[in-house]
Amino acid sequence: MKYLSRYLLICLLFVSAQLHAAEESDIRVLFVGNSYTYYWNMPLAVTLMAESLGKNVYTKQSTVGSTNLEHHWKGEMETQTKMLIEQGNWDYIVFNNHSLSPRDIPESFKEYSLKFADLAKKNGAKPVFYMTWARKHNRLMQPTISNAYREIMQESGADLVPIGEIWMKSISYHPEKNLYAIDDSHPSPLGAYLTALAFTKYFTGESVQMVPNQLFINDANGDKLFIAMMLAANADFFRDLVDTWDMKNTKNN
Repeated sequence: MKYLSRYLLICLLFVSAQLHAAEESDIRVLFVGNSYTYYWNMPLAVTLMAESLGKNVYTKQSTVGSTNLEHHWKGEMETQTKMLIEQGNWDYIVFNNHSLSPRDIPESFKEYSLKFADLAKKNGAKPVFYMTWARKHNRLMQPTISNAYREIMQESGADLVPIGEIWMKSISYHPEKNLYAIDDSHPSPLGAYLTALAFTKYFTGESVQMVPNQLFINDANGDKLFIAMMLAANADFFRDLVDTWDMKNTKNN
């Protein structure tokens, strides 16, 4: 019983700390999407990167593997995204559609992207679209993906973080820095770190040069849980790449 009480106390303290962090945050962000968002704890990496720059960015996810925005809109596959948007008091909502949606179901991609952008604005949040990347075996997909997201950006008035284009630029300079997981689709730890850097740059407006190579949180025992561990050469290149990217072209006023 003593150990159970101690465990419950730790849980209560953790929840209290999370709620306090949310209340004290300068920026509240909801990430909506699928495994392209949750691989390697990317939203948490954004929080930790922003913290290293002296910024408070609270992040929460509404993510289910293999979902597209139509699933999220209809509450399918156990998603609860619309409720979270309506109840969350978010500053930004980042929308990650399925990576093949722009090519395979372009009508649905456009319809539900616009619906979610409108819902975000009605609830006081800035909609932000997360442009995904082409599969490793077919990088010719990228222009189709990019064009679809830029059309949504213009039509909806949303912002856009062009992760896919940043990935393609990284690959053009250093193809040996493998951004892809073993399935040639999802992000590797390097790909997730680069993605988080770009979102950190977008949310904070700051140079990412001071973001550390290693990101970690402390567990209930005070031990480090590592979220990212980058070689210095990889982290240096990714930071320079993101800092030289023109983010002004990604924002609608």
